[in-house]
Amino acid sequence: MIAPQPSTPVTPARAVRKAVVPAAGLGTRFLPATKATPKEMLPVVDKPAIQYVVEEASAAGLDDVLMVTGRHKRAIEDHFDHAFELEQTLAAKGDTVRLDAVRDPARLASIHHIRQGEPLGLGHAVLCAHRHVGDQPFAVLLGDDLIDPRETLLSRMLDIRDRRLGSVVALMEVPPEQTHLYGCAAVEPTGEEDVVRVTGLVEKPARQDAPSRYAVIGRYVLDPAVFGVLQRTPPGRGGEIQLTDALQELATSGTVHGVVFKGLRYDTGDKADYLRTVVRLACDRPDLGPEFTAWLKAFVADLDGSRPARRDIAA
Repeated sequence: MIAPQPSTPVTPARAVRKAVVPAAGLGTRFLPATKATPKEMLPVVDKPAIQYVVEEASAAGLDDVLMVTGRHKRAIEDHFDHAFELEQTLAAKGDTVRLDAVRDPARLASIHHIRQGEPLGLGHAVLCAHRHVGDQPFAVLLGDDLIDPRETLLSRMLDIRDRRLGSVVALMEVPPEQTHLYGCAAVEPTGEEDVVRVTGLVEKPARQDAPSRYAVIGRYVLDPAVFGVLQRTPPGRGGEIQLTDALQELATSGTVHGVVFKGLRYDTGDKADYLRTVVRLACDRPDLGPEFTAWLKAFVADLDGSRPARRDIAA
């Protein structure tokens, strides 16, 4: 008689499988570089910013990604497609490293594209995804908001959604002088250290009007109920349909939670933070970090005058 084998625990399937990446913005903060190049395609070391976002979604188990793009964003579609001639050339040369790098974007997930006909705001961009998403919960990842690849913020948010249902937003504490740059949340504790209940939201409040220093950053896990709210949400700040306004309505029913994030985040839509992102991620790379870090230390030493100026610093 064969002894019965112990059963292997079955991990429940995660309810959220789809991600939406709004990428229709004009990128005016990076002109003239973004005149003909989508801001999401600006390189962060050797990958476009938006690839890091899709890699994050894929790592969290989201295998269906919808890009909401606009005119002049064809480069995004091409990047996540196969490049037959280039792949054939690299294969013929036996350059497997670059061949894998070229193929990787198309292998991250099942990637779809839809165009936002008019620049009517983040809420409208999310609404454009309604037909693709249907009545399922889904994640939203902003294309110029990067979370360090070593962080697990999105997975944590998905876990909270599975347990608490409703919608989940990522929150980060910011200095008071920066609250006007974000949607800010009024919150109350839940008993979990990094989880709060969101009771209200204000889009880009003046410093004295901010309900807290908890700012909403570019990660959301949304209940499909948000679509019905967005359909009746009038244009708000800047004449745009604000996702914050729709979440404010949902928050009044107690169905919105926040995960307080204390890890590494990069805003590649800001010039100074974009530069900091490139430097930090380059220093973290095993193939670039040692040499680049050594050069950076010498460069900074020259800047602060602690060593004689060198004419060959770029060599």
